[in-house]
Amino acid sequence: MTSAVLTLQNASLSLDGNAGRVDILHEISLSVMKSESLGLIGPSGSGKSSLLMLMGGLEQATGGSVSALGQDLTTMDEDTLARFRRDTMGIVFQNFHLIPTMTALENVATPLELAGHKDAFTRAEVELDTVGLSHRRDHYPAQLSGGEQQRVALARASAPRPQILLADEPTGNLDETNGAAIVDLLFGLRDKHGATLVLVTHSPSLAARCDRVVRLRDGRISDETKQEAAE
Repeated sequence: MTSAVLTLQNASLSLDGNAGRVDILHEISLSVMKSESLGLIGPSGSGKSSLLMLMGGLEQATGGSVSALGQDLTTMDEDTLARFRRDTMGIVFQNFHLIPTMTALENVATPLELAGHKDAFTRAEVELDTVGLSHRRDHYPAQLSGGEQQRVALARASAPRPQILLADEPTGNLDETNGAAIVDLLFGLRDKHGATLVLVTHSPSLAARCDRVVRLRDGRISDETKQEAAE
């Protein structure tokens, strides 16, 4: 039987805002299996990105529990969480989050170096080649198009061979052509490394490529669909 890689049990998230405490997520229970691709959809403000942040330990649940690879994220301090993410997860954001003073190659290699990989730059070169950017390895983010920057971000996320890939609107800032190319690369990397993929998207066609789709509304799961025909 396939084991759960991510498990949320009655996970809730409340944050303090200017108008007081705001309840973002309400008692979410959900499991994501090994090598599964899961699409998170729903209207703006439904809690999709917040749920992804809980799964990645970038937000701490204020109720219930969140586990990844059998480890309870809700009991970890920030340093332990950061090391756990570094060693097990690749995260891709809508806004790329590249370091502007580093070349494409350095952006991919530096996290590997910090994790103690002796072959950091060699592995970074391989990953840039995989996303079709070996010829742009010495360019800085400002010299790259949006699509190229997102390819660098994908290479950086996949370089540590993560067991879990989390993507938050990875095509949100890209045109249709670049967006489609990024999606193909994202699923290709998932297949290459056998990673579990969780994807936040507004795109029905992108969600349809996932094995399962969970719809959120007002911080709760409203329904979920298994995509029998998904590749």
